[in-house]
Amino acid sequence: MAYDAGNDAELDALSRELRGLAPMGILSAAVDRFQGRIALVSSFGSQSAVLLHMIAQVRPDLPVLFLDTGQLFGQTLDYRRALAARLGLTDVRDLRPAFADLAVQDPAANLYASEPDACCAIRKVAPLERALAEGFDAWITGRKRFQTAARARLAPVERDDRGRIKVNPLADWTQEDLDRYAEDHDLPAHPLTAYGYPSIGCWPCTAPVVEGADPRSGRWPGSTKTECGLHTPSGRGGSSLDVGGGI
Repeated sequence: MAYDAGNDAELDALSRELRGLAPMGILSAAVDRFQGRIALVSSFGSQSAVLLHMIAQVRPDLPVLFLDTGQLFGQTLDYRRALAARLGLTDVRDLRPAFADLAVQDPAANLYASEPDACCAIRKVAPLERALAEGFDAWITGRKRFQTAARARLAPVERDDRGRIKVNPLADWTQEDLDRYAEDHDLPAHPLTAYGYPSIGCWPCTAPVVEGADPRSGRWPGSTKTECGLHTPSGRGGSSLDVGGGI
């Protein structure tokens, strides 16, 4: 059955179906509901291994969309390859910015310094939209309520501004839940977490965080930008009032 993007009753029904389920139950139900039309979007960052491991148990051939912005840490690229192989994920797709966008808008690869929202738009938002437009009605994210105040009301299922369903199976998990799962399943940590990077994005816009500080305070340090735009209606970085967040 095709998903009707404008059908609020269908969204409500899915919300009721997923309410109270554990993350694995949410994933299984969503994958079953959107057969062949759902993908996981993962940054292969500091908290990504848990959800990727769950997907490997539910559907190892599920499309996993990875945004290779061209400005990621080398450690992230190595981690992406090693973790995908270890978990047996067979359909990890590397999404890259369009050459024409880079040539016209960021020829010197320094747009992040003057217009970080525009940089994220061409290196993250546009590549993901192109990929999702190729037949996906739903996508899975790794956002959690505890990460920022803006995510405190995050629901397990919601609709994005293009009408697609977004599934957030880890919405109500805590850092302790994530740590326990990773330990129970012997999941490797992103190598940069050992150097004070609890949240990891592109190298020009990510800094180490002092112990005890907000884990996301190292993202776009020194600016008011808090989001890359993937989860904000405008597709641009937002303030703490945005209901979105990193993946």
